[in-house]
Amino acid sequence: QVQLVEPGGGLVQAGGSLRLSCADSGRTINDYNMGWFRQIPGKEREFVAGISWSGGTTAYGDSVKGRFTISRDNTKNTVYLQMNSLKPEDTATYYCAVHLAGGLDKGRYGYWGQGTQVTVSS
Repeated sequence: QVQLVEPGGGLVQAGGSLRLSCADSGRTINDYNMGWFRQIPGKEREFVAGISWSGGTTAYGDSVKGRFTISRDNTKNTVYLQMNSLKPEDTATYYCAVHLAGGLDKGRYGYWGQGTQVTVSS
């Protein structure tokens, strides 16, 4: 089965940067469209970014456009989320997932990773 791991979270000051990674511990993810989501306790899960299997197509949530960049390195079976100009409202648990059907931003995802905490301080 797909088992996604997401290292890279942590604590950062407002205006700083972090890079999250997403890798499959058991199988290659090179043939899958992938996505990043985030969730604050008590709030609905929010789409952050998505990327096609080849890396040729990307999509972003409105709140992160111009600040976050999704990319992938298929030689390492890894998807990245580069987060720049971080704001306190970016504080959340971030999850990567496999895209299953539909559009990158509105479609269905599954095989969720365990999540990694990102905290942005003032």
